[in-house]
Amino acid sequence: MELIKVEILLEKYFQAETSITEEKELRSYFSAPNVAPHLEKYKAIFGFYTQAKQQEFSQEIALKSKKNKTIWFSIAATIVLFLGIGVFFVMNRNMQIPQNELGSYDNPEIAFKETQKALALLSTNVNVGLESVMYVQEYENAKNKVFKK
Repeated sequence: MELIKVEILLEKYFQAETSITEEKELRSYFSAPNVAPHLEKYKAIFGFYTQAKQQEFSQEIALKSKKNKTIWFSIAATIVLFLGIGVFFVMNRNMQIPQNELGSYDNPEIAFKETQKALALLSTNVNVGLESVMYVQEYENAKNKVFKK
């Protein structure tokens, strides 16, 4: 192949304007032993294509099945579920309330004090609710002054 034609094809190649046949011509030129000295630097580029074409991947790829993972995850989830249910029943069996502890008192004074504590707690919670109702009542009064009926 003429040196001028090779240089023109190289210029087209680097501009990405070559056809497949022109690229084959370049590969065959650079694979030949008599390459022009100033074009030796391009020999590695086109030599790579011939080497890569000859390489063959022979190692076997082991494909892992997702089905196996799914089966193992479902088995593990089932085991965890059964363990959780078992622990729940064991813990609840040990925490049963005795029949004599139903919230009744034998001593009337202790029963009276406990009732006072419960009513005081109820009173504080009701008073908190009443404070918010008072704000609503003030809003209603102000609204009635502005919008007289």
